[in-house]
Amino acid sequence: MSHTPNGDARCDAACPLAPAPDGARYVLGGVDRRGFVSQALLAAAAVALAACGGGSDPTAPASVGASLKVSDYPALASTGGIAIVTVSGTRLAIVRSGTSTFLALSLVCPHEGGSINQNGTGFLCSKHGARFDGTGTWTGGERTTNMHAYSTTYDATAGTLAIG
Repeated sequence: MSHTPNGDARCDAACPLAPAPDGARYVLGGVDRRGFVSQALLAAAAVALAACGGGSDPTAPASVGASLKVSDYPALASTGGIAIVTVSGTRLAIVRSGTSTFLALSLVCPHEGGSINQNGTGFLCSKHGARFDGTGTWTGGERTTNMHAYSTTYDATAGTLAIG
């Protein structure tokens, strides 16, 4: 079997490589080279976009399953206070968002697993500079998703915060 650029293909009828109808390009399995390259580039772009910021954070544990006594952290005495804690081996930022409401945010950056640190009333990824506000919402820097948040339940009578 041989194929030549002028469209003169010498092969049997079962040959998967045949000249395109215009005789200028060869088609393999119904897709010419230009179409194949275009589809491959689109697929690569989709993979790159997915890696840059969509979806859940694979670096943060799905759950923490622990509780803490709020009075042990003076920063949590008032709304807006932030305490950095390690619970069940996971670094978290506990944010008092209201009189009886709290947020528990993973301090692992959802972009590439960098360490997130408190930065004033918000947070900053030390690896790529992604910035997050006090609720864990991405606000600038390296494009990523919001910080991973865990469910919380506050028992005001006992003064304990259960982190899911």
